[in-house]
Amino acid sequence: METILALAPTDVRTSDAPQITDKHPDFCPLMMARCRTLWTGILALLTAGVSSFSHLSFNLCRWCEASAPVCRDSVCFSNCSLSSFCSSTEEICIALWRKTNASMAVQTMCHDPSLPLEGLPPRLLMNFTSRDCTMLPAEGGGEAAMMVCGCTGEHECNDKLQFNQGANGFSRLQSKDVIPVVVVSLVPPVLVAIVAAAAFYFYRTHRPHKPRPPARPAWPTKRTPELYQAYDLPGGALREGGLRMEAETGESKSTLYKGPHLDNDVTDWQDHQIEPLPIKLELLVGKGRFAEVWRACLLDGRVGGLNLYETVAVKVFPAVEFASWRNECSIFSDPKLQHDNVVRFLAAEERGPPGHRKYWLVLAFHSMGNLQDFLSANTLSWEELVSMAGSISRGLAHLHSDTTPSGVPKVPVAHRDLKSSNLVLKSRRECALCDFGLALRLDLSLTVDDFANSGQVGTARYMAPEVLESRVNLEDLEAFKQMDVYSMALVHWEMASRCQAIGEVKSYEPAFGSQVCEQPCVDSMRDLVLRDRGRPDIPTAWTQNQGMSVFCSTITECWDHDPEARLTAHCVVERLNVLQQEQEEEEEEEEEEEQEGQEVAGKEEDVETEKDSDQRPSSSSSLQIPQTGEVSQDSLGDTWSAV
Repeated sequence: METILALAPTDVRTSDAPQITDKHPDFCPLMMARCRTLWTGILALLTAGVSSFSHLSFNLCRWCEASAPVCRDSVCFSNCSLSSFCSSTEEICIALWRKTNASMAVQTMCHDPSLPLEGLPPRLLMNFTSRDCTMLPAEGGGEAAMMVCGCTGEHECNDKLQFNQGANGFSRLQSKDVIPVVVVSLVPPVLVAIVAAAAFYFYRTHRPHKPRPPARPAWPTKRTPELYQAYDLPGGALREGGLRMEAETGESKSTLYKGPHLDNDVTDWQDHQIEPLPIKLELLVGKGRFAEVWRACLLDGRVGGLNLYETVAVKVFPAVEFASWRNECSIFSDPKLQHDNVVRFLAAEERGPPGHRKYWLVLAFHSMGNLQDFLSANTLSWEELVSMAGSISRGLAHLHSDTTPSGVPKVPVAHRDLKSSNLVLKSRRECALCDFGLALRLDLSLTVDDFANSGQVGTARYMAPEVLESRVNLEDLEAFKQMDVYSMALVHWEMASRCQAIGEVKSYEPAFGSQVCEQPCVDSMRDLVLRDRGRPDIPTAWTQNQGMSVFCSTITECWDHDPEARLTAHCVVERLNVLQQEQEEEEEEEEEEEQEGQEVAGKEEDVETEKDSDQRPSSSSSLQIPQTGEVSQDSLGDTWSAV
């Protein structure tokens, strides 16, 4: 500052001073002197600044009496928040590590390595010349284990403490903690393993030995695939209600679910609970997305030394469709699902060794096939249409109902894949619902999340608008039922299109068959049903018949865009019952008229016969036989004498 003040008078101009211009003869020497003085001041200023900040060449170190370190792997940090410049250039950054019992502490400071520290020899500290603070074991810490490190050439280098792995101080310090932790961690699982091994040994040595089941007699079959013969191995069990029981034999396992229709008193093979059902597959009759359907023979007992067989349908699921098989088993396991218009469930089996597992459903066999194939090859009369549609509605109403026909409470079920190919024909007037692989039990104990996880399922062609739009009200269980009602309306339309009562009957086509491809995707159906509000066409000719008009009106109300505006399955049953009752009354009236006509015709024939007899001459017309009283033998004799 003195240099700066000394320069000020040389640069001050007063009014009395002579004005020197660039033309003055002393201008150049004077300017040279002023420049020399200015440079001298600048150099003095720089010298003063350097002298004032000369301590920056000293080490900046962490400085705490004691701090709790934070460690990760082989590196620890002092966790000290204070720093200070060392007082001399000879001092370096030092860190002392102390461990007493379960506590650890770090002391950081500046220290001259030539001077003793905490009883440490100076020769140990003189070795620390690196920028890294690497810990070395030290003696003289008393009862506490101690390590020390030093560093120089980098600010706060004693904050990061490095330990050499292996046979070093850090490993020795930590080994005392590691051993108890390892012991505490390993003892419980070792004890559990010992107890489990002892229990298993006790079970194997003390369990009762079951007698081997008698071998099944060989019985002939036709076209049985070798695959299912090879893996038809014993195992499994039967239990009422479809509850699962498993048994393993070698590498194969067979699981059986017993349906409520199987009676233990009827067949011999159900007297034991080890063998699976004696079924032989005969002919592949259908194949769908999830499974194959086989016609099979089931041994149904023996009479007079002869085997009796029952034809059944076996639905075979591959291993990848286990979830679908399990869901269908859970639906059929409820004995309250039994109904005339729901396919009859017999049993479920899990067959084959791991890697070749097959899952079977044994159902009643109906030789007429499914409704779609039947409609493709046949037309329906008005009576068949009403009766068949009524059976479908009754089956769906039973699924949706929370009680059985006898009033016993049951859990409602939503089919979620109702279509003509999932309906089998029991006769030309009755159908039964089948294929419950996507069905959902509408249990009140389920949450909204459970219903949401079920996803967008079904066949795109038969999906309701709210399903295509993914806007199903999951809090209302009735929403799932109304989805089925929409699908049922499309099935009824397919049946109506093949009914003789509409006049000219065209070839069969599924719903929306003329508007989309054979296998439409969800996006195509979304555009057609949601954007265009499209529905299958109902021509005016269909409604000329009074009964057909009511049937078409019911279809229209069932596929309404608003789910809450649709009819329920029970309401459809009532309407079709009225139509069927009117049809029966008409048939009775026709029969009565026919009988009356036959009676009138019979009376007319009697009258004509009497007229013919009156006009015909008779030799006995002159005979006079008394009409009242008894005729005596004498009078008869006189009469015959006269004749």
